[in-house]
Amino acid sequence: MKTYPLQSMTMLQAQQKQFRLVDIICRHFPGSDFLTQGDLGLVPGLNQPLITHRVEQVIADFFNAEAAALVSGAGTGALRAGLATLTKPGETLLVHDAPVYPTTQVSIDQMGIKIVKADFNHLDAVKDAIATHKPVACLIQHTRQKMDDSYDLGEVIALANRYQLPTLIDDNYAVMKVEHIGCELGATLSTFSCFKLLGPPGVGVITGDKARIEQVRGSMYSGGSQIQGFQAMEVLRGMVFAPVTHAVQAMVNDEVVSRLNQGEVQSVKQAFIANAQSKVLLVEFHEPIAAQVLAKAQTLGALPYPVGAESRFEIPPLFYRVSGTFRQSDASLEKRMIRINPNRSGAETILRILRESCG
Repeated sequence: MKTYPLQSMTMLQAQQKQFRLVDIICRHFPGSDFLTQGDLGLVPGLNQPLITHRVEQVIADFFNAEAAALVSGAGTGALRAGLATLTKPGETLLVHDAPVYPTTQVSIDQMGIKIVKADFNHLDAVKDAIATHKPVACLIQHTRQKMDDSYDLGEVIALANRYQLPTLIDDNYAVMKVEHIGCELGATLSTFSCFKLLGPPGVGVITGDKARIEQVRGSMYSGGSQIQGFQAMEVLRGMVFAPVTHAVQAMVNDEVVSRLNQGEVQSVKQAFIANAQSKVLLVEFHEPIAAQVLAKAQTLGALPYPVGAESRFEIPPLFYRVSGTFRQSDASLEKRMIRINPNRSGAETILRILRESCG
């Protein structure tokens, strides 16, 4: 089975990301201010907490964007805010010809947006869809929706830009793992969840075009809709540690897939890396024993379900069914395949649990 996972950063690249982020923090925060928990409420002239404003400036600078905003609702809330700035009810949104991520589909349905699909793996199909259906915006998921997805995010964004079609990127599961996210590749807006970057639950980021970000701010006028200073500080502290943590995880993934494909666990037919949606190890068995393996792995210490998909609460490895979008593309996968996310564990722990779960 052929997959096309995104290219993870090397450890050196991840370290440089961390160092660059800290350098930008130093430029925006006097040292003593960074040691605070953050302020609350609507500071006159900003209509938001001062610390939140500073954190947003750091994030914008880090991703080479014009502006950034922290929003409620994690990545789903950020995507919804982006959809609201780029589309209106009844207008047409271009999406990949694949199952739409369920929470995103809910937002699309609730907002009354029409969708038209094109296979992003074939740029000619994207051109035809733009010319024929005249969408007002394009939603692109950075990570894979199907196992055979191979499209290059930058190429799809560049094509949309040639047609002056605004692009909204779902960068969840890619931020701090790959070298560049959507807005750094020319997209109108990038969105992602801070929960997946060792930050607090319920906070999302939308970054990119300043005019669009100001539209988002216009919908956050009241104090209750603001991300407070202490939440913003949690976001920033988590982001500092995320790139190196994810680089370690990528190294563990590579080691485990290599050892499994050398036959260390007899019940395993093959293993490979895929972005489903997080970059994980997919393990296919010779027999339909996926349910048995998942049940046994839980008793051996593996997490049975995600909390925030690589959140700071998830330490042991995750042994879980393949993602919903993958199951929609091939229902037979559920019985013979599982996904494993190392989280903070090493290869030996994963292989031990897998070996004992197959017995």
